[in-house]
Parts: sequence; C-alpha cells; structure tokens
Amino acid sequence: MTPQTATSAINEPRTGDSKPSAGDSKPTTGTTTLENSAGADSQPATRGKTSIADGVVEKIAGMAAREVSGVHALGGGLARTLGAVRDRVPGGRPNVTRGVKVEVGERQTAIDLDIVVEYGVPITDVASDIRENVIVAVERMTGLEVVEVNISVIDVHLPFDEEEDDETRVQ
Repeated sequence: MTPQTATSAINEPRTGDSKPSAGDSKPTTGTTTLENSAGADSQPATRGKTSIADGVVEKIAGMAAREVSGVHALGGGLARTLGAVRDRVPGGRPNVTRGVKVEVGERQTAIDLDIVVEYGVPITDVASDIRENVIVAVERMTGLEVVEVNISVIDVHLPFDEEEDDETRVQ
C-alpha cells in the first residue's frame, strides 16, 4: 500500500458510518485524522523526547575539565579529602563529578566548576582552556547549548603539598 492509499483508507469512514457532508466541519464518528501527528511520514529523529540528567552533564564536564593541563583537582578541601579516602578503598572509583554543579534545561545548560590549579601556571589560561574543553565536550555529546561555564579557583597546589597528602593517607 502506498502512503497516500494508507492515509486515505484511514480517513474514510468505517462501514455503517455516514460520510460527512460538504458543510460539516468535524469528521463523523469512527474517522481518524492524522493531521499534525508524527507518523510514518515524519523523520525518526523527531519522534519522542530525549531528556539528559544533570549527573550526565556533570560527568562530561568533570572529565573535560580534568583533561586540561594545569588542573590539579576539582572540588573543595573537604570534598577532596573524602574523595581521596574513597579513591583508595579497594573497588572504589574516582568521583568525576566532585567540584562540578550544573543546571540543565530542555535545550541549555550552565556549569559551575571549583578547581585547584598547579602552582606556576597562568590561571587565566587554564580557566580559558577549561571553558573551551568543557563547552566542546558537553555540546558535542549532549547537543545542549552551554550558556556559561563559571570557574572558581579555590586553591593552588604547591609542590610541597604532596608530602602533606602522603601523611594523611589511610593505612
């Protein structure tokens, strides 16, 4: 059956139903109208709705931010300490959403990042690189428009901070 034949067969009244007269504005009982509906003639990509959870965008943004050279870590002091303990537990996985907060709408998202930078790197360059990397990754993977990426530099990692980290390690 051709699409035209299928549509006209669907719109014809069933046996026993009366055909609408020229002056009727509504179809008679038993008829189906397919106007403005997504059916066989519409593109498959337009059928249905896709929603993306905040956690998905957080993970993508967290991974993209960590890929930038000069970023030591994401998240505040307490979150990093608890995360370091969790990371060392056998079977534990690193929390890539630490230090990342997002607001996701239907078509747009806004991202807030708390970062710790390495000592000696230009902070403005690191922040610019993070913005670019996060925007590209989130928009490419989700199709959402990133309207802003707010970055808070909450600490600078100094070379001698490694010694302090080793002392707080769980034994």
